[in-house]
Amino acid sequence: MLDAAPTRENLLEVNNIEVIYNHVILVLKGVSLSVPKGGITALLGGNGAGKTTTLKAISNLLHSERGEVTKGTIHYRGERVQDLGPSELVKKGVIQVMEGRHCFEHLTVEENLLTGAYTRKDGKAAINRDLEMVYAYFPRLKERRKSQAGYTSGGEQQMCAIGRALMSRPETILLDEPSMGLAPQLVEQIFEIVKAVNEQEGLTFLLAEQNTNVALRYAHYGYILESGRVVMDGPADALRENPDVKEFYLGLSDEGRRSFRDVRSYRRRKRWLA
Repeated sequence: MLDAAPTRENLLEVNNIEVIYNHVILVLKGVSLSVPKGGITALLGGNGAGKTTTLKAISNLLHSERGEVTKGTIHYRGERVQDLGPSELVKKGVIQVMEGRHCFEHLTVEENLLTGAYTRKDGKAAINRDLEMVYAYFPRLKERRKSQAGYTSGGEQQMCAIGRALMSRPETILLDEPSMGLAPQLVEQIFEIVKAVNEQEGLTFLLAEQNTNVALRYAHYGYILESGRVVMDGPADALRENPDVKEFYLGLSDEGRRSFRDVRSYRRRKRWLA
């Protein structure tokens, strides 16, 4: 488990944003969060809570899905960024790894990685150094470097997607559902790599994740979303010990592990929704 992160400057500030799809569907309802430099911040909650929408609002990918931020502000390094295009945000050091991996299936693993360096201007030698850095974190990708990405495993494709993001030399990575569809052993492996990249390269992570148990073991700070609202936030260790989080997100209570069937009336009983 990580120790609590020391106080750092906030790179990203999301202030009271609302997001509407198709001019009528209100998805986010006043979401606010801060992401400190050099930390791992987790955005937690069940399917449909608004995690992916929050990340897409930050990375400016909403317009392709007929969504827009209609209220509030998003600042990166003190600069308002919600009106920038996605490519402009990448140049500022913010990149999103989409849910579902999204590799270029017809390209090799190495070709996929090199697409992440497409906008760089620092020369082939620097790109090759970073390629070797990615292979050091993901030795499995080095073994499969000449394989067509579409024929690699789900875990390898997730590694490829994260490695491709690293090749853009970002300052902040928005990581959407890295555990989705992966075996538990692979999930641990992916999160261990995220931890190593955070500690050794100083990269900042904001990750959206349904697997609350794993995320809170690796994050420094967490926000829990429900129905488009932040209902709880705090240091990861404190959230892990919170009785509500234990019962409703970790499946634990004072009586031990409980199934969702046992807490069907959970919405009525949640103290923070009372």
